[in-house]
Amino acid sequence: MVTLSKGGAYLLNGTEVIEVAGDTDELLKSKLGRSVSKEEAAKNTIAYNILEQHNTSGNMDKLQIKFDKLTSHDITFVGIIQTARASGLEKFPIPYVLTNCHNSLCAVGGTINEDDHMFGLTCAKKYGGVYVPPHQAVIHQFAREMLAGGGKMILGSDSHTRYGALGTMAMGEGGPELVKQLLSQTYDINMPGVIAVYLSGEPVKGVGPQDVALAIIGAVFANGYVKNKVLEFVGPGVSSLSADFRIGIDVMTTETTCLSSIWKTDDKIKDFYDIHGRSEEYKELNPGDVAYYDGVVYVELDKVKPMIAMPFHPSNTYTIEELNANLMDILDDCEKKALVSLDGQVEFTLKDKVRDGKLYVEQGIIAGCAGGGFENICAAADILKGKSIGADEFTLSVYPASTPIYVELARNGKLADLMATGAIVKTAFCGPCFGAGDTPANNALSIRHSTRNFPNREGSKLQNGQISSVALMDARSIAATAANKGFLTAATDVDAEFTNPRYFFDKTIYENRVFDSKGVADPTVEIKFGPNIKDWPKMVELTDNLILKVVSEIHDPVTTTDELIPSGETSSYRSNPLGLAEFTLSRKDPAYVGKAKEVQAAEKAREAGECPCTALDELRPVMDTIKSVYKDINKENIGIGSTIYAVKPGDGSAREQAASCQKVLGGWANIAKEYATKRYRSNLINWGMLPFLFDSDDLPFSNGDYIFIPDIAEAVREKRSEIKAYVVKDELKEFELKLGELTDDEREIILKGCLINYNRV
Repeated sequence: MVTLSKGGAYLLNGTEVIEVAGDTDELLKSKLGRSVSKEEAAKNTIAYNILEQHNTSGNMDKLQIKFDKLTSHDITFVGIIQTARASGLEKFPIPYVLTNCHNSLCAVGGTINEDDHMFGLTCAKKYGGVYVPPHQAVIHQFAREMLAGGGKMILGSDSHTRYGALGTMAMGEGGPELVKQLLSQTYDINMPGVIAVYLSGEPVKGVGPQDVALAIIGAVFANGYVKNKVLEFVGPGVSSLSADFRIGIDVMTTETTCLSSIWKTDDKIKDFYDIHGRSEEYKELNPGDVAYYDGVVYVELDKVKPMIAMPFHPSNTYTIEELNANLMDILDDCEKKALVSLDGQVEFTLKDKVRDGKLYVEQGIIAGCAGGGFENICAAADILKGKSIGADEFTLSVYPASTPIYVELARNGKLADLMATGAIVKTAFCGPCFGAGDTPANNALSIRHSTRNFPNREGSKLQNGQISSVALMDARSIAATAANKGFLTAATDVDAEFTNPRYFFDKTIYENRVFDSKGVADPTVEIKFGPNIKDWPKMVELTDNLILKVVSEIHDPVTTTDELIPSGETSSYRSNPLGLAEFTLSRKDPAYVGKAKEVQAAEKAREAGECPCTALDELRPVMDTIKSVYKDINKENIGIGSTIYAVKPGDGSAREQAASCQKVLGGWANIAKEYATKRYRSNLINWGMLPFLFDSDDLPFSNGDYIFIPDIAEAVREKRSEIKAYVVKDELKEFELKLGELTDDEREIILKGCLINYNRV
């Protein structure tokens, strides 16, 4: 189904893979009639050529990228624009689309959500952007329909910014990276590795894009095979897939931890652009005659079966056939994983879902950028036509990804077919993906064609003793399960006739409702600020020396951004840095906020010229121990902050708040064995936080310990990679931290205290 090469490989004429081995050079020479170097062939990938066209550094090893377009949604654009405004923003220099698909159905916050929307509309007018009102489209569907273009690059403040199937290399990053683009700065990265995803065959009837995506994620996530690399989809199997099918696989590549994705393009993608009235944006993309890749993911599409990702991660994958055959064993394994993910805070079991040997689920959701596509919903309607979801616990909700899709479903009759079964069809909204709407009952299991199934991602609140969970599946198997009244069923096990209706895009829907400045700014427009929209608090520069108190210690194999700052109920507060910070680690470590504030009080006293020990008495012996060796330490040259330790933090969402909330509470660093994603590490850096690494399991410190780091500012300036540090007890116990590679700009941002300070005018 999915296998991985053991090393690099060459792709000849887009069809033949030759893995690197002892006789590779001779084999290539015999086939090509000439010698070819790995360096030469690496320049023939689609990815290399797009990156080269957007690189401004003149050095393809050290990229400085300028994107063609930007996009954000309503839990990120307020903070981004506020940060850019503080740095002197006068006009959006490139097209910037502000969509409203995350805070459009949230039931908390009073006027907060609509205040944020009015902020977005007035900023689009003032700075020359595009504003997509609530319920019109989820961020990524609008980008597919209206922004993507062959050979272009798009940066979005959402981790699932992936438009590779349409020939657009897109990346999801934290807000500060978009701020840099708004200020005409660059996205700085080393040239990433490129991994070929070689598709062969074609999917069997009933298998959908989520099935293929989950099969890939299950094969590459845990081993880090594609981490921070670009996935390039090639091979003869690509042509067997429709544009919608490719899009459905592509959007889920985020869950592999890759940096971005790109696909070869063909007439089916040209047809997509034609349908959407943007034929000029199509560009045929293919790798060169001989292209070198750093690895190959082989996907035999005809062998992919309906898949399910069990709680609590998209990589916890099984075929539905395998799950049904080994039900109790797999459910037992889920309980063991829950002990880690939920820290034993609540009792968790799925074994009570087994009825007469079959797994019963209480909810089905088909939604958002992954599930809400036209073909997914039509296929689900075909499976369900003439049937009923029943009048018991099981419910089914469907969210078309855009109003144009919704309208076409109404026109072709699929909407009526779905609703006649008892399914509810709602407007374009991302809520089910991050826990803002459709939260299942306590102990219930939801099957979803959405992007993630992290703990509490479905909206339950562990801190209130609630727990429900999500398994990821394709829309087709969700529909088959719905037709079976909630008993888990693979789509390949039902007899359905797929009608595959053609899609017709009605551009007037957006013309009538979306505000498009056409890039013309109107500086006379007054921005509307709601009472919840607050400026970022003042942040000080990095001090010469640093005292850090460890205020949380997390030993889970991976810590998601949802655990660092919860999604769902916090969404309405993301325009209020201080208000949002109160939720930091609330699901994972409820004591964190109080502990961080205690340390922050000492730092605030120091900044006010007072002795920090007056605010935090436990600092007295710490300072005495430090001064016994470093006699010139005083409140002017030593900062006091908090840090967390996590094994591998930052998997999942691009939201900058996972880092900024720690900063707002006085955090000055993270310590990790490794960082799950580049984007989380970048968020730390852009908020002036030191991304320390400690690569041993044998920690020299524990939660509650103080760490002293002398000459830290000098170490950052001098580009030291190893940092001397001490655990402060009755004496100083030395150990070593690492910083990893930092660009000159990143070092300056850390020294200045944050990106705002770095850019402040």
